[in-house]
Amino acid sequence: MTYPRDAVTVDDRLGLRRFASPADLPELHRVLGESIDHLRPWMDWVDNYGPEWTAGFLSRRDRDWEAGTSYTYAVVLDGSIVGACGLHLQEDTPPGTYEIGYWLHPAATGRGLATRAVRAIVAEGFRLPHVQQLLVMHLPENHASAAVPARLGFTEVDRVRGDEGEEFRVWRLTRTEATSRPAA
Repeated sequence: MTYPRDAVTVDDRLGLRRFASPADLPELHRVLGESIDHLRPWMDWVDNYGPEWTAGFLSRRDRDWEAGTSYTYAVVLDGSIVGACGLHLQEDTPPGTYEIGYWLHPAATGRGLATRAVRAIVAEGFRLPHVQQLLVMHLPENHASAAVPARLGFTEVDRVRGDEGEEFRVWRLTRTEATSRPAA
């Protein structure tokens, strides 16, 4: 079987699937538009949001997936897109490592969906034989994002500065840790 898989069933209501460009454009654009104010404090890319940005984001998903640089999934609840999560290589990502990113529509928060989706992404990441560790990075003030890696057995290992001087908390889960301790 090829990993990561194109679709992952989390439970009877929640799943992850590759984005389909251009079929997902109208729904993703709407969900992003409704989420901008919720995401703005945490994600700088929202300042670029618009129809062209959304179309470009979707058009890059297949290329990045095939290149192995980003495996981005739509988070789907009861058949509707409610967010995204994925495995990403950044310019400074160490070998054998992917960063996990995730966001949800504000109406989908507070129900454990991010934790369940990221748990599925962790499993997909460690199905890739070369992956030895996964990272989560977020702004210190984003307590909701911090709760996800904490629940899943990640350990906070560092604080780093971004390109614009902002501080990020860095969480890590190694392959060995993932197989030796149960995640919540």
